Amino acid sequence: MSLLANKIKIVEVSPRDGLQNEKQAIDLNTKLELIDRLVDAGLKNIEVTGFVSPKWVPQLADSAQLCQQLNQQQDVNYSALVPNVKGMQAAIAGNIKEVAVFTAASESFTKKNINCSIEESLQRFEPVIALAKQHDVKVRGYVSCVLGCPYEGEVKPEKVAQVAEKLFNLGCYEVSLGDTIGTGTPLKAQHMFNACLQVAAIDRLALHFHNTYGQALANIYACLQLGASIIDSSVAGLGGCPYAKGASGNVATEDVIYMLQGMNIETSINLNKLIETGNWISKSLNTLTSSQVGRANHK
Repeated sequence: MSLLANKIKIVEVSPRDGLQNEKQAIDLNTKLELIDRLVDAGLKNIEVTGFVSPKWVPQLADSAQLCQQLNQQQDVNYSALVPNVKGMQAAIAGNIKEVAVFTAASESFTKKNINCSIEESLQRFEPVIALAKQHDVKVRGYVSCVLGCPYEGEVKPEKVAQVAEKLFNLGCYEVSLGDTIGTGTPLKAQHMFNACLQVAAIDRLALHFHNTYGQALANIYACLQLGASIIDSSVAGLGGCPYAKGASGNVATEDVIYMLQGMNIETSINLNKLIETGNWISKSLNTLTSSQVGRANHK
């Protein structure tokens, strides 16, 4: 029996997860215009940046300036990724009302990504979440490698559920389940999602599926049939993961909205404006790449 939700919450991750892996430097005005265009298209939940070390993610070095210049709308939820207390403090200074912390369902990936074990990563979040609570900031959790790991291969659904439950126990209001390398298939996605439903209500679990093997939409649809109602996506399919070799971009928001509209599921998002935004950011990134290559050749 289908349990399709009547309305889907879309979490747009292109300004952070989408742009962070781009090799060319992206200017602040382009990032701000991208966010404004996404808001104009009707998106209400946008991950705008990350307060991470510029040494590891130079693309997000302007996070403080971005928050200062952000044209915040009252009915839009702007969020940011934070790895530690320092990042949390910067998010508070930037007037960010929702942050995301991140771990994985794979020990090997966690060690490569944030240089600690899963348990240690969760312990690091305790002061972050305590500080967030003091300042009335909501905390979202990310679990990477829920459908496979580049180092360990298969990941057991029970392991994913175990990590998700620990994030909820720490104080996360919502947990996003990430197929970081995009190797999941529909039945595997359903098994993983069903395992997580044993530890959390369905309206607290989000899908964050990459499209490496073209399976993201099929995997999302498989979980929608179980009642999933929150989807992370990135306009123009931007994004990847610097610690997961071969991982391609996120599922494209345009593709997700097109599918949902075809299923008569409400999203409150203007598809035409979204497509225009995807075309605009793709053209902008290509122009930036060409100009930077040109300057390099003239040195």
